[in-house]
Amino acid sequence: MYDVVIAGCGPAGAMLAAELRLHDVRVLVLEKETEPASFVRIVGLHIRTLELLAMRGLLDRVLEHGRRRPAAGFFAAIAKPAPRNLDSRYAYLVGIPQPVIVRLLEERAIELGAQVRHGCAVAGLEQDDEGVTVELAGGERLRARYLVGCDGGRSTVRKLAGIGFPGEPARTATLMGEMEVGVPPEEVAATMAEIGRTDRRVSLQPFGNGVYRVIVPAAGAGDRATPTVEDFREQLRTITGTDLGVHSPRWLSRFSDTTRLAERYRAGRVLLAGDDQSDLDDHLARWFGLPA
Repeated sequence: MYDVVIAGCGPAGAMLAAELRLHDVRVLVLEKETEPASFVRIVGLHIRTLELLAMRGLLDRVLEHGRRRPAAGFFAAIAKPAPRNLDSRYAYLVGIPQPVIVRLLEERAIELGAQVRHGCAVAGLEQDDEGVTVELAGGERLRARYLVGCDGGRSTVRKLAGIGFPGEPARTATLMGEMEVGVPPEEVAATMAEIGRTDRRVSLQPFGNGVYRVIVPAAGAGDRATPTVEDFREQLRTITGTDLGVHSPRWLSRFSDTTRLAERYRAGRVLLAGDDQSDLDDHLARWFGLPA
């Protein structure tokens, strides 16, 4: 019997496993995917995240694989400069491929004694006063004192636990992906400079070797199937007058401003974690005697 079974070995699940192992909690992490993601999505690590990684001795590992950027940003397409005199030793941002940060955090959890099993999807759960029985897709059943769902916005654990996910429907939607372009970098830069004077909804950011991160508004709001490269071409032509020859996508996605929040982060011995871990930290502190 495990103390905690964690569903999902993304950044939240792997980091939680490592934190629990620092206090000798017996942890098993279940990851439904058998291989790392085939795409190289770049994620941004912010100042507080960098501070926490430094506290755990992980920042140097991350910096070996990441790229520092100024701590500037934008909101609603309004660019903002980096604040002055930030009270931090790590007053910058770090861009790093998502599969890399996941691998580094998983390796850390394993170093500390966590068990990680890939190709194991949660298919069912039953709980009682003593613990949770977790059923895997292949029929295997595991027993733990607690189950934590770190399995994303479409969380299987959340659904199995009967936790609602209410919110507001989408009003706008955006397409984002990484792909190659068929024109010289100078033409891309010139097109973006021209359209940027009147429309900030389009972005093409170079990643090297002719690959760009492309962001364009979607034709409609809401959730639907993964977009195609033709969707990107159509939107680029509509807004900029040219599709810049985009082709050979590495990954494509669609996101919207749908606003949803789990009704609660605990249902008996089942918890949710990811976007907001404040409730989780408090519960674990009480259950295992950890500092909150």
